[in-house]
Amino acid sequence: MGTNLYVGNISFNTMENDLNELFAQCGTVARCNLIADKYTGRSRGFAFVEMSTEEEAQAAIEKLNGKELDGRALRINEARPREDRPPAGRRPPRGGGYDDRRGGGGGGRDW
Repeated sequence: MGTNLYVGNISFNTMENDLNELFAQCGTVARCNLIADKYTGRSRGFAFVEMSTEEEAQAAIEKLNGKELDGRALRINEARPREDRPPAGRRPPRGGGYDDRRGGGGGGRDW
């Protein structure tokens, strides 16, 4: 098991400091990253918390999963590794469009 935890169902009013204090009850918090919308800066309702040891991470899951914080029951799981995705803005062609092959063509009248 890893030490990185996914924390979901977070209230939009919860701040990183609140999560740090909560998870500190289970051990040393190495890092806390509350995910925010890049345009509005508002919380997206989930975070990643890294605990110092696997034992502390397991203790946090057992103790805090389902615990209410700011009116919401937290969902805590071991974080999965990030999947590689293609770079934004570089999509494969969808088909259709202009094809550079010159072919055939209708002739005029056949007199």
